[in-house]
Amino acid sequence: MTVVGEIDLSRRYYMCPKCGASCLPLDQWSGLVSGMSTPAARRMLSLAGMSWSFDTASDHLAELCLLQVSNDTIRRVSEAEGKATQEWIAKSDRPGEVFKQAKGEQEFYTDGVTVNTTQGWRDLRLNVIDKRESVLPATPEKWADRVLPQPSVRIAWASLAACAQQGKAWKRMSRKLGIIDDDTLSVLADGAKWIWDQAAHCWKKAQWVLDVFHVSQHIHDCGKILFGEKNPQTQPWSQSQLQSLIEHGPVQYLKDLKALQAIHTEAQKIQALAALLGYLEPNVDSLWYRQRLLEGRPIGTGLIEGGCKTIVSNRLKLNSARWTPKHAEQLAALRCLDYSGLWSDFWTDRAA
Repeated sequence: MTVVGEIDLSRRYYMCPKCGASCLPLDQWSGLVSGMSTPAARRMLSLAGMSWSFDTASDHLAELCLLQVSNDTIRRVSEAEGKATQEWIAKSDRPGEVFKQAKGEQEFYTDGVTVNTTQGWRDLRLNVIDKRESVLPATPEKWADRVLPQPSVRIAWASLAACAQQGKAWKRMSRKLGIIDDDTLSVLADGAKWIWDQAAHCWKKAQWVLDVFHVSQHIHDCGKILFGEKNPQTQPWSQSQLQSLIEHGPVQYLKDLKALQAIHTEAQKIQALAALLGYLEPNVDSLWYRQRLLEGRPIGTGLIEGGCKTIVSNRLKLNSARWTPKHAEQLAALRCLDYSGLWSDFWTDRAA
């Protein structure tokens, strides 16, 4: 299989009569691998397979390139190259070289997307380490109006592994990329305790940042209990509470929240405020939004939220797809490779 279709090829086959070892020199020279496809063809099939469902990819290749190839062949090639991508990311020095050359402050993001697998619905965790230039300082009133610059570099990978294994993978990637463990590194996440625990094993001096939009959602959920979901006071109260947290800091805000809890007598409202406190108090060191705004640094996880949709959901949740766990990770690896801007680097090495 080539990029212009199938070509019949005759080649010599050699086998040692003593040891039984065999080889096909032409295959080695031309880059042919299992499946009898050229590197250029495998690149094309992988791009199609990671972009569309396999049957749609087959149709599009026929329409765009007049290339007749079955959806099963596209699937096999995509999965094989996804596995090769995982191995390349683990072994190649190129991701580290690209990362070290880029300018900006280091950021780490992580979030998960549930994917339908043969073992049931599993959490496929997407991780991104990037560098981003800081922006001009912003006041608390302008926090939602800021436009952050695009990262100068971003390296993404995805895994279905358990929490402890995720943490070990973060540490390995951190070493590969040459991450400097100081307060210029930001770890931004949704507040799950296991994330902070695993991140603490990787980076001791980083700044923890609880996603401001998750905080906003928790405050709004509390407001719906205090005032009623359709009460016109709910939205203004929630917005003012978030603004107060950003402007005055977590210590003062938690003090005010406890004072508010003390004046309520209804059990449901007391419980709602207790739930909000229970979410915020363990993350008090991750809520210093005002200072980060003054430094021109992010306070939300929009990058990883968008990545989860772009990398994972748009392909792995397409047409209610169901995956074996390893194949889900392999397809995600191809999409992460493209997202990270390493697509050409991988295929250059693959064809060498």
